[in-house]
Amino acid sequence: MAKDPYQYFRIEARELLESMGRGVLQLEQAATPELAANLLRYAHTLKGAARVVRQNGIADDAHAIEDALGPLRAPGAKLGPERVDAVLKLLDTIAGRVRALDLPAPEPPAAPAKSGSPAREAAPAAKAERPAVEELALRTVRADVAEMDALLDGVVETGVQLRGLRRIGATAARLKQLTDTLALRTADGAAETGPALRALVGETRALAATVEQALSSGLDQAERQTQQVRDAAERLRLFPVQTLAAALERAARDVAHAQGKQVVFTTRGGDVRVDADVLAIAQGALVQMVRNAVAHGIETGDERRRAGKPEAGRVELEVVRRGGRVAFVCRDDGRGLDLAAVRRAAERRGVLAPGAPATDQALIALLFKGGVSTAATVTEHAGRGIGLDIVREAAERLGGEATARRTATGTELELVVPVSRSALDALLVEVAGVTAAIPFEAVRYTARLRPTDVAHAAGGDAVAYDGHTIPFLPLAAPLGRAVPARVEARGEARGEARGKEWWMMVIVAAGDELVAVGVDRLLAVGNVVVRALPRLAPAHPLIAGAALDDDGTPRLVLDPHGLVAAARGGQHRLPVTEQRVPHVLVIDDSLTTRMLEQSILESAGFLVDTATSAEEGLEKARRGNYQLFLVDVEMPGMDGFTFVETTRADPALRAVPAILVTSRNAAADRQRGLDAGASDYVVKGEFDQVRLLTTIRKLVA
Repeated sequence: MAKDPYQYFRIEARELLESMGRGVLQLEQAATPELAANLLRYAHTLKGAARVVRQNGIADDAHAIEDALGPLRAPGAKLGPERVDAVLKLLDTIAGRVRALDLPAPEPPAAPAKSGSPAREAAPAAKAERPAVEELALRTVRADVAEMDALLDGVVETGVQLRGLRRIGATAARLKQLTDTLALRTADGAAETGPALRALVGETRALAATVEQALSSGLDQAERQTQQVRDAAERLRLFPVQTLAAALERAARDVAHAQGKQVVFTTRGGDVRVDADVLAIAQGALVQMVRNAVAHGIETGDERRRAGKPEAGRVELEVVRRGGRVAFVCRDDGRGLDLAAVRRAAERRGVLAPGAPATDQALIALLFKGGVSTAATVTEHAGRGIGLDIVREAAERLGGEATARRTATGTELELVVPVSRSALDALLVEVAGVTAAIPFEAVRYTARLRPTDVAHAAGGDAVAYDGHTIPFLPLAAPLGRAVPARVEARGEARGEARGKEWWMMVIVAAGDELVAVGVDRLLAVGNVVVRALPRLAPAHPLIAGAALDDDGTPRLVLDPHGLVAAARGGQHRLPVTEQRVPHVLVIDDSLTTRMLEQSILESAGFLVDTATSAEEGLEKARRGNYQLFLVDVEMPGMDGFTFVETTRADPALRAVPAILVTSRNAAADRQRGLDAGASDYVVKGEFDQVRLLTTIRKLVA
C-alpha cells in the first residue's frame, strides 16, 4: 500500500474543523473574547498544518477565517448572522478540500429499495444538501474503519496461523510419546542396544519434551494476547455518537436560520459508542430527524410568544444504550404532530380515501412511507414528504425500527438500531452438516418439532405458534442441501434413526413478521464478527455475511428478513412421509414418574409428550394427534378418572385408549377406572415394564 502523506493531516484537520464548527455556533449565541481566541487559535493551527503539507488553498481559507474572527477579540464585539454564514461557508470549503485528499474508501453496500421509492429518489438531493463538514466526518470515519478492518483481518489470520502451530505442538507431543516408547525398548540390560544408542534416545526424549513444553506455553500466551488485541480492535471500531454532534447542531441552525426561527440544540448520551458502519448509515437519518423537528415542530418566534413559550425553541437528541441496541430519541417543544393535517395531506395524495377510518398510529405510519408532508409549501427543508421516509429506510437497512409519537410538550421521534452490525451475539445452528449463525436478537423461541406439527398447504408449510400460524422453512432447502424426511425407520435401526424424526425449530422475528426455521441441532450462543462477502461472490438474499470460527473456517450469518422472504416464497416444502411411530401422552404430577415412564416408552421407540396436570393434558390432547394416554389417578384439580370420562365423551378423543397408572389398588378403584372407560389399570406397586409395553403395543396396533 502506498504511503499516505496526508494521513495525520486529515485527522488533525477533522478535529480542528469540528471544534471550529461547534465554536462558531456557540459564538453566534453568546460571543466572548475567550471563545473567539480559541477559534482564532484553531484557525491558525490549521493554517500552519496546511502549509506544512503544501495545501495552500486550505491555508488561505483558514487565514480568511482569522480575518473574519479577528474583530471579536475586542470586548463587546458580536458576530452577526452574515459573518457566521461566511465563516461556515469557509469551513465547508476547507472540509471539501480535505475530503479531496482522502484515499479511496469502500462505500457501505446500498440496501435494495423498491422501484420508484421516494427515499431512493431523494437520496441524491439529500447528499447534495449535506454540508461538507458532515461529509468529511463521514468519509474520515469510513477511512478509519477501513484501517481497523485491515487490522482485524490481520489479527484473525494470526489466530489461524497460531492454531496451525498448535497442531505442530500436537506432533511434538506424539514425538515425545514415540521416544518414550523407544526409551523403554532400549533400557539398560537389553542385549541388542548399546550405550551410545541409549544415550541418543535419552537426548532425543529430553529434547522432544522441551520442545513440547516450550511450544505449548508459548502458544497459550500468544493466543491470549492475540485475543486481547482482537477484542481491543473491535472496541476501537466503535465511535462515540458525540462525533456527529457538531454536524447535527449545524443542521438545526441552518434550517432555523432559513425559516427565521430561533433554536437551541442539545445532545445527551453522546458518549455512547456505536459501530462506525451503523453510525455512517444512521447519520443521514439523524440529520433528517433534527431538520424535521425544526421545520415541522418548532414554531416561529411570534407563534411561540403568543403560546406563552420562550422565543427560542428547543430540540434535544438523547442517545440511550438498550442492551445490544441503541436508541436515538429526538424531542422538540414545538406544536406537536398535527394528525388532522396528516390526514388531509394523505387524502390529497390519494394515499387515504376521504373519510376512511384511520388510527393515530396509522396516520403517523403514513409519514414514514414517503410522499406525505404537512408543509404548506415546498422549500429546501420541507414539503417533499421524504424526510421521515429516509429515517425509515435507514432503520430497515440496519434491521431497526423508527417511530414517532406526540408528547405533552411536542413531538418525539425515535430511531432504534443495533450497536454493531459486525460484532453480534448469534445462535449457532447446524443443518445438513453446515454451521450457520442467526442473530440472537431476532430469536424468539426454540423447541423440538414433530413432523405432525407441520401443516402442508398450497402456499407452503406452516406451524402454530402463540395462537397464530407462521411459515415453516427447513433451512436445508435454501442452502441447497437435501431436506430429509423426518420419520423414524422401522426395524433394528430404529434406535439409531430416532433422532431424525424431530426438527429443532427456531422462531425468528424480522420486524413484525415471524418464521419458524427447521434445523438439525442447536450448537451454542456466541459472539461472531460478521464479514462482508466478496463482491465477486454474490450470496443468496438470506445470507447477511460470514464469520470465521476458531480454525478460520467461514460460517454463514443469516439475515432474518431473508429467512422470512424465503419462507413466504412457499417453495421449500417438506417431503411428506407417512407417520408410523406411536405417539403417547404421559400425564402425571410427579416428575419422577413422568421421567421414568417417558424413558421406558422412548427406549421402546415411542414418541412421548408429557403434561403435569389433567387440565394441561386435556389441552394437549385436543391439539395433538396421540395414539394413547398414560394417566395418573391422583392429581390436584381434575383427577385421572375425570380425565378419562372427559375424553370418552369427546367425539375426537373417544377412540384414543387410556391406561390409568396409580398407587390405589382397591378393587372399587380399579372398577371405577374401567367403568370410566380406561383400557387398563396399572398399580404402581405392581409395575411390570414388560407387561405395560405389551399392553400399549396391543392398544396402538
